[in-house]
Amino acid sequence: MPEYIYQQPGWPRFFWDKKLTDSLLPEILQCAAYLDGLVSATGFRPNNAAVADSLAESIVRSAAIEGERLDWGEIRSSIANKLGIKTKNKTSPGLHSDSLADMMLDAVNNCNVPLSAERLCSWHRQLFPEGRSGFMRISAGQYRDDSSGPMQVVSGPIGMEKVHYQAPPAADVPEMMEHFFYYANNSADNGIIKAAVLHLYFVSIHPFDDGNGRMARAVSDMFLSRACNGRFFSMSAQIQKEKKGYYSALEKAQHGTLDITGWIVWFLDCLKNAIKEAAVSTRKNIIKHRFLQNEEEKLNARQKKMLGMLFDGFRGNLTSSKWAKINKVTQMTASRDITHLLELGLLIKQGHGRTTHYVLSENYLSE
Repeated sequence: MPEYIYQQPGWPRFFWDKKLTDSLLPEILQCAAYLDGLVSATGFRPNNAAVADSLAESIVRSAAIEGERLDWGEIRSSIANKLGIKTKNKTSPGLHSDSLADMMLDAVNNCNVPLSAERLCSWHRQLFPEGRSGFMRISAGQYRDDSSGPMQVVSGPIGMEKVHYQAPPAADVPEMMEHFFYYANNSADNGIIKAAVLHLYFVSIHPFDDGNGRMARAVSDMFLSRACNGRFFSMSAQIQKEKKGYYSALEKAQHGTLDITGWIVWFLDCLKNAIKEAAVSTRKNIIKHRFLQNEEEKLNARQKKMLGMLFDGFRGNLTSSKWAKINKVTQMTASRDITHLLELGLLIKQGHGRTTHYVLSENYLSE
């Protein structure tokens, strides 16, 4: 009995319950249209700060899924520079950040350009511009050769590793990738469905020494950019939030048959959540912007700062002592600032005595 999906008779002729998966698409497209409308209402345009934020988030979160920590500000600065966006960040992006930005921008801005071995190998070199993954030297921009043994996905301490998946032999990779490119460039499947299929397809072939998960997510981003208006959500950020479910769904599919309905349903649900999360964040930013704009002349710098922190989700309760500490002012000054905001109806007092704290007015939270 086949242990892995690529050993199934008929590989790679995937199939799924199209009636079920097609029934999930209208809600996703409706959510995407709502998000696009929200962003349009702010006056944003395609090559703008919102796109830069989303792409930077995707790069940083995709790396985080694999345990790599990247500097969001540096990545964001690199993307902004390439899109011609003015930024207050004076950090000069390094080679790694610039390379990751180039890879993501190619996937998203050139989403209608066909996939090819040359293009994916170029992405892989951009993912590992110095030819190293940590302290390990890898063959950047080349398919793996399995010179160190079979390609396996493992977890656990040395000597007690658990093998989650063993990829096809390296000798089979070039031919498998040609079939992958044919499906990517010629299939008439819905673009969102295709993003899900290609993600599983790519990580199941596992064509490179390292970075296969990030490459697969970049391929998904490419096809999602084709299928969805704008690019104001981060699938990778949502996958990181649902990381346990992500790996569980992948492992189940890779050990299963060519019926990949379960994987596609999981992917579509994650995508819907990603778009909804982006819509909530965008709506909060719109309300915050209008709020501060409407009240700008009435507020001092400390008040604008603290209200902004409340909008972004202040941890714990805001008290006068915390206000004084954050702004490095006296308790008397903090009390005057807060009293002014209470009089304007921007803050509401809650609690009594030692439990006294302040929250944003419901008038703004419920806009």
